[in-house]
Amino acid sequence: MVNDTIADMLTRIRNANLAKHQLVQVPATKMTRNIVKVLQEEGFIDYFEEVRESLQAFLLISLKYQGKKRDCVITSLKRVSKPGLRVYASHKEIPKVLGGLGIAVISTSKGVMTDRKARHNGLGGEILCYIW
Repeated sequence: MVNDTIADMLTRIRNANLAKHQLVQVPATKMTRNIVKVLQEEGFIDYFEEVRESLQAFLLISLKYQGKKRDCVITSLKRVSKPGLRVYASHKEIPKVLGGLGIAVISTSKGVMTDRKARHNGLGGEILCYIW
């Protein structure tokens, strides 16, 4: 049993990127599904689909690579808010990741979204992770 499913998902994606794998299998929860949707909207992954095997559900994520050397689109993933130390920010305090080159994934009252969208809508929330 994994306590922090978000950190587990980020670690699986990070490891698959380093090994240049095309597909990653992640346990499906509402939160991981929403984070993967944000990653797809921002162009960090190609696509994902949900696979059900008996009692368990998994997300199959297709990673995105660019160029002839197959450079990873995702350079780094960093978990910010952890179960032991939650990090919250108002819409005025939401940080810009690498001066706007990366994204911060934020859980707001209106759902999981990027830092730009949360700032635009005037919403604050829990800063889940940084991706660039």
